[in-house]
Amino acid sequence: MTDLTPQARATLILRFTALADDELILAQRNGEWIGHAPILEEDIALANLAQDELGHAETWLRLRAELDGSDPDALAFGRDATEFRCAQLLEYPRGDWAFTLLRQFLFDAYESVWLSAARASSYRPLREAAEKMLREERFHLQHSALWIQRLGLGTDESRRRTQAALELQWPLSAQLFVPLPGEAELAAQGLLPDLSALRPRWEESTRQHLGACGLSVPAWGAPEDVWSRDQHSPHLPELLAEMQGVARADPEAVAW
Repeated sequence: MTDLTPQARATLILRFTALADDELILAQRNGEWIGHAPILEEDIALANLAQDELGHAETWLRLRAELDGSDPDALAFGRDATEFRCAQLLEYPRGDWAFTLLRQFLFDAYESVWLSAARASSYRPLREAAEKMLREERFHLQHSALWIQRLGLGTDESRRRTQAALELQWPLSAQLFVPLPGEAELAAQGLLPDLSALRPRWEESTRQHLGACGLSVPAWGAPEDVWSRDQHSPHLPELLAEMQGVARADPEAVAW
């Protein structure tokens, strides 16, 4: 295993926390569709996808635990919103079907490029986790990309809804590529993917697919308008109140 400096260890803890929080919060939002999806097949598919995301969140929190001895359950169900490091894109309410599937597509594309790059990490636990997750994420991306095609090239109404979702979500997605403190240094050392190199790859692939689906990608906002991961929307505290309710009422409960 790669010997880690205290600074490298601290930065990896931050990154594993952010990865876990992204998956945990998106799983919660997707789980809100169970029993409400437009067709039974997609009800089951989205439930399975949410389950995968929960499994990935647990993996990242266990990788953090190997570095600092933390308790994954306590991290998932005991922190308040100020301690989470998820992207705001994932905090927003589920919205309509177009909103959910577009968010899933943007995030799946991000995870695909990030995990692909993480397979080359010099930190073996990260490398092995990325290899395993990437196989599942490729199926997630195929699923969400197909739905964007169906919605964008479907009816005028489905395209209108998807375009409206894109107008909101595209600027928010830039936060996925904001490095955490110390992350650029670890990227230069080969421990973590270089977010500045991944963003153009992600943008090219997503723009190409969205354009082919009849959607117009808006311009990016100014760099100073992109939030760091310690800034959250008002939606996160509301989500956590529901997600953490049982665990906080009964601290001895098994949460996962």
